[in-house]
Amino acid sequence: MQHGVDPRLIAALAVASCLTVACGERAVHAPTANTETTRDSSARTEPTADKSAGKPLFKDVTASSGVDFVHNTGGFGKKWLPETLGPGVVLFDADGDGRLDILFLNGTRFRGHPGKSTTQAFYRNLGHMRFADETRQWGLDLEAYCLGGAAGDLDNDGDTDLYLSCVGTDHLLWNDGGVFHDGSREAGLSQSYELGASVALLDADHDGRLDIYATRYVRWTPESDLYCTLDGKTKAFCTPESYPGASPRYYHNLGGRHFEDRTRQAGLFAPDAKSLGVSVLDLDGDTWPDLAVADDTQPNLLYHNRGDGTFEEIGVASGMAFSESGVARGAMGIDAADYDRTGRPSLVIGNFANEMVALYHNEGNRLFVDFGATSELGRRTLLSLTFATFFFDYDRDGWLDLLIANGHLDPDIEKVQPNVRYAEPTQLFRNAGKGHFEEVTDGAGGDLAEPRVSRGAAWGDLDGDGDLDVVLTTCGGPAAVFENRLDDGSHWLQLHLVGQASNRDGLGAEVVVTTPAARQQWRVHTGGSYLSQSQVDPFFGLGGSTTAQSVEIRWPSGKTQKLTNVAADQTVTVREPE
Repeated sequence: MQHGVDPRLIAALAVASCLTVACGERAVHAPTANTETTRDSSARTEPTADKSAGKPLFKDVTASSGVDFVHNTGGFGKKWLPETLGPGVVLFDADGDGRLDILFLNGTRFRGHPGKSTTQAFYRNLGHMRFADETRQWGLDLEAYCLGGAAGDLDNDGDTDLYLSCVGTDHLLWNDGGVFHDGSREAGLSQSYELGASVALLDADHDGRLDIYATRYVRWTPESDLYCTLDGKTKAFCTPESYPGASPRYYHNLGGRHFEDRTRQAGLFAPDAKSLGVSVLDLDGDTWPDLAVADDTQPNLLYHNRGDGTFEEIGVASGMAFSESGVARGAMGIDAADYDRTGRPSLVIGNFANEMVALYHNEGNRLFVDFGATSELGRRTLLSLTFATFFFDYDRDGWLDLLIANGHLDPDIEKVQPNVRYAEPTQLFRNAGKGHFEEVTDGAGGDLAEPRVSRGAAWGDLDGDGDLDVVLTTCGGPAAVFENRLDDGSHWLQLHLVGQASNRDGLGAEVVVTTPAARQQWRVHTGGSYLSQSQVDPFFGLGGSTTAQSVEIRWPSGKTQKLTNVAADQTVTVREPE
């Protein structure tokens, strides 16, 4: 059977033509018994000779870091749909040493077909931006075709576990003192053949245990793969219109390392969805975790948590389901954060080429308005095909910036659209305040702008020097590690939360940091980006402030905590009151 190719591909060339012509530990003052200062950056950061003065610069340090991961699409000439989706990356502290380790999700050969057998790839952080491949030592040499993942303490035993979303069946890997083992079947995960994508962990009912929301893309199997073509002669990768949708899965944590599939009972069953990205947020300030889901060629989904273990889908009513013209776009990556200090989380969503990145501003009352189309962000991303996107404060000025990772689907796209590229630059947008973003890709160093077929992306302070680094994955190519070499005298503060009555990771906690210059708010979460997970510990740029006047934490349990006069440039561990 021959299926047509997405008409958006054909439209992009005309749009491109139009654009061409027109268009030492530091003490915490007034500490409580549940706070401690840890991981001071000066204790383990080596000075870098070529840091720029007053100019942010992302430097590709992949070769010197020891990371040599190359993604395996499993392709053997048939152009099967999963080959286009690429790998995610998960940044997490596997061994509790205070340093972020890296897990790259990976494909492998399709069973019964030629190709190379590969496993997931785990790189332990040795400090000073150096990593060692310890995949086998940690029991992560799992040969499975996986795309997305999330990390969290699912059994509250003090070790960070992993959930991998894969082609076929998903895998839940328990971390027992530094060795992972697969407990998927015993935990109660589905054994049905599915095409997984992104994952988010959340305590949906505030019972102190983390639940799992795993997106599914479409109903695809090797036997149901379809024939699509760009030129009428050779096979091309099919777009999602060719396949029926597939509902995400929601697993409720029963404790004792057991889960129950409550997708239908929770109101999260969506059989027509074609979901790729998911972000956890509190859209209306009622403390309950809600879910925003990016759907490819289907309306985006927004689930409001009723607080009784069930959700209500309000995507259309909220205004974030469609574009401003009422069209469902090809959405991939998604993230949520309070980027303009209104106290409400807004949404950024990466879309297909010719559709712009969407910036849905939270107007309150569960309503969103897309400002992307009228902004520099929209104009600069019109021709890009965006997968990963996230909010982070790369320059420590207290305003959340945006990273946009791009890359097309088909290597042959340039044959039919000469102005569209398979490999595309990653874009960096600086938050200029008052809700405005300006592209600063060129000023961030040429390494970041090198064209890539990007897919997953994550941020985190990999070298402990108090600024946020970036890891990118590519489809069928090498990963990239970018060191942030900001050196402008600005300050920062990072928190490491340890839940007691709440889940041990503190997911769902609301943190408010106040300085003389600003009041910043951050919700501790997983999910976001595309197939990936960034650093969970909340990070705050303080600009010129050397002290945070107050740090307020509202835990999922309902308990509140306040620290005063907290010195900058340190990581502070905060334990929830007993």
